[in-house]
Amino acid sequence: MSEPELLVRFTEEDAARALRNDARDGLTDSPKWLSPKWFYDATGSDLFERITTLPEYYQTRAEQQILQRRALEIAEVTGAATLVELGSGSSEKTRLLLDALRKTDTLERFVPLDVSGSALRAAVESIALDYPELRVHGVVDDFTSGLSALDAGAGRLVAFLGGTIGNLLPAERAGFFAAVRAALRPGEWLLLGTDLVKDPGRLVRAYDDARGVTAEFNRNVLRVLNRELGADFAPERFRHVARWNAEQEWIEMRLRADRPMHVRLPELGLGVDFAEGEEIRTEISAKFRHDRVRDELAVAGFELRHWWLDDAEDFALSLAVAR
Repeated sequence: MSEPELLVRFTEEDAARALRNDARDGLTDSPKWLSPKWFYDATGSDLFERITTLPEYYQTRAEQQILQRRALEIAEVTGAATLVELGSGSSEKTRLLLDALRKTDTLERFVPLDVSGSALRAAVESIALDYPELRVHGVVDDFTSGLSALDAGAGRLVAFLGGTIGNLLPAERAGFFAAVRAALRPGEWLLLGTDLVKDPGRLVRAYDDARGVTAEFNRNVLRVLNRELGADFAPERFRHVARWNAEQEWIEMRLRADRPMHVRLPELGLGVDFAEGEEIRTEISAKFRHDRVRDELAVAGFELRHWWLDDAEDFALSLAVAR
């Protein structure tokens, strides 16, 4: 077994700087916002794992079902020698792809990329142990900016799963797809997970579960700001709101102040006033249709070759080739 490698391109100092910049930009904007990337400290990651098991939250189960059925076909179509996973986390779902590519005997390298060094280190060590024939090269970086420096490798398949693409605004999505295409050669592949447009009631329930786990996950971003920036948010004074935006076809998660308040952020030298009922947008989660996925990929230089759905037609996996 070759020793796994871990390249740190996004340090703790980089993360602290990015948090300060995002908090200052978002909390001084009108309307206020915070980036969803700051949900995922250790507590937030644990809460999200709980969310994925809730009855209202179908996405993880739906994508898993598709991968279980289609992983071998994906391996056969792509013949990938290098699998790159963006936003890797624990890499659990990717094991289905690794197992399939092991069967086709084409895979040589696995390159997981994630902004969390601790999560990625654990994933890299686990994968290297269970797949000793692979060269495993983890990259600690933000998936929205780390693509340009990825090792060229050979015969690459880039996997971006979990519907995370929906957290990007349309202009950000366009930039992301363009960056992925710029990093790939013609004939290399992108595997994309997207949640689909469906009954708004089901969508809202998926982001506002009866047990309140998603509400705690949403409020956790304020606890991150309290810990990292010395802020004095009172998270319990902010109500979790999940709203369907029919025009944009996305879910918006927000935190609504239940009274007027003044919040101090000493690390930023900043004070922020909230009116009663004022909201912070913390996440969008865009939902997709086939034609939108096909057209956005085409603009970036990809051709959509395969479109796979789960039984309930809630979620899609797209396989696209770089032209």
